[in-house]
Amino acid sequence: MQTVHDFLKKTGTYYLATMDGNQPRVRPFGTINLFEGKLYIQTGKKKNVAKQISANPKVELSAFDGETWIRVAATLVEDNRAEAQESMLAAYPSLARMYAVNDGNTAVFYLKDAIATFYTFGGEPKEVRF
Repeated sequence: MQTVHDFLKKTGTYYLATMDGNQPRVRPFGTINLFEGKLYIQTGKKKNVAKQISANPKVELSAFDGETWIRVAATLVEDNRAEAQESMLAAYPSLARMYAVNDGNTAVFYLKDAIATFYTFGGEPKEVRF
């Protein structure tokens, strides 16, 4: 899990895919945080992405650092605890402009049953499960 976290942190931006009915939706994300042994992402509850996750929590994310790319398939689980929100917001102070702990909009999710696969051109894929 640490390897996945570090890779996503290094790339700065990853792309999260959700389903909107039968239509895939992909958008850039930048938040990734380790908290209590779980890997978390963050968004706003008012956003369509949060509504899509609520309807179907199975997601995939992907990132590329110019040499290696990753695909992570997982189920997102919302964590409504203030401590989880505080950890994310502390890791990303720039979010304070839009989000606050227990503001009714801040949503943090951890990845459950994740399968992360690292790829390189010509190399063998490497899988990490958590």
